[in-house]
Amino acid sequence: MTSPTRLLLLGAGRSASALIDYLLAHAPAENWFLTVADAQPAHLAPVLAAHSQYTRPVALDAHDAAQLDELVSQADLIISMLPAALHPVVARACLRYRRHLATASYVSAEIRALHDEAAAAGLVFLMECGLDPGLDHLSAMQTLDQLRAAGAKITAFRSYCGGLVAPESEGANPWRYKFSWNPRNVVLAGQGGPAQYLENGELKAIPYKELFARAQVLAVPGHGHFEGYANRDSLGYREIYGLHDVQTMLRGTLRRPGYCGAWQVLVALGLTDDAQKLGNAATLPWQELVASRLPQPAEAAAALAAQLHLDPHGPELTRLAWLALFSERPVGLANATAAQLLEHLLLEKWALGPHDRDQVVMLHQFDYELAGEARRRTASLVTTGRDATHTAMAQTVGLPLGMAVRRLLRGEVAGRGVVIPITSDFYEPILAELAVDYGIVFQEQDERR
Repeated sequence: MTSPTRLLLLGAGRSASALIDYLLAHAPAENWFLTVADAQPAHLAPVLAAHSQYTRPVALDAHDAAQLDELVSQADLIISMLPAALHPVVARACLRYRRHLATASYVSAEIRALHDEAAAAGLVFLMECGLDPGLDHLSAMQTLDQLRAAGAKITAFRSYCGGLVAPESEGANPWRYKFSWNPRNVVLAGQGGPAQYLENGELKAIPYKELFARAQVLAVPGHGHFEGYANRDSLGYREIYGLHDVQTMLRGTLRRPGYCGAWQVLVALGLTDDAQKLGNAATLPWQELVASRLPQPAEAAAALAAQLHLDPHGPELTRLAWLALFSERPVGLANATAAQLLEHLLLEKWALGPHDRDQVVMLHQFDYELAGEARRRTASLVTTGRDATHTAMAQTVGLPLGMAVRRLLRGEVAGRGVVIPITSDFYEPILAELAVDYGIVFQEQDERR
């Protein structure tokens, strides 16, 4: 028997469960051996023990360059589920040892700069192959290519995605939100520059301080209404999607109604600021912290309502009160930023219970002209997880990545260098496998405008 193809998975956090299950399910037929390297590999034991002939866990220090080099050198293909900031280090190790790389993260400037070197070495650095980015690319490009093949002119493209909680698992949580992925990214969402997009030919640039106040109401067929706010940069995808002449181009994030208005209050209070540490204030009550951020000393809830012209008994302050922001509860962390304090609080308040089910919702809107008629095609996906481990988020992040890796190792991926999944050799087989084997299917509607 030939030696197995050696796969290395770096990082096995919240979104990795479905990816690991997929790789192990195909390991016997594909002759794979999977090394799973994680900071805390003990939690992997029950899953990996049943497949011990095809896998092994390894304790990983992601900041240990020597260990990373050793692991990469022993593998044929590396899948990184580490934080995006670590991908350039992994990518350079892959270049040194001539190894393919696959991740679910956005292409950063540092990774993009490695394209020519990777291509010259015959390597694939597959990026943006998870949920958003990833599944959004696959589904959007399939529809865009179909419309263009029919002779349509695309006039507007909007795409939204949200990792949410299923309605039956919301409980008494008025935010209707729980964590199914990296909590820190949720707290810091929208920071790092204005949200830029194109609307009716006009460039829009929304500063972070206004972002959540500018959310739009969107209807997802069969699932009611949501709020959508713009992602940081939508403009770069005009070229990627071949939409150079499009008049509206917007990519955004979905939340349940009411979330954005209440989150805007947290932004206005500076509670999402991650730049300045607040010192040794671990025993400071939340209401004192909130009051300290208001211009006049007063009872926190009333003063906040007056400053922001809100109803003291309205939905925004009701959501903040549910978080205990107007209580004597200590903030609980010393020498932390406001964003870290908020994350610490939300980790408890927005925890996904063992039997809670998360939900991924994706919505695409394609406005186009065909045969002199203005039309809109809507493509939507709503998929629900099984429990807090087998989440919809893990499925929609991990399965496209695993399927792409399988095709890459089979020699079915044509591109070289830094690649994202926008071509038919990715979207046709992956969307078909998702639909047939996992019931992950987009529903489409087409109507006159």
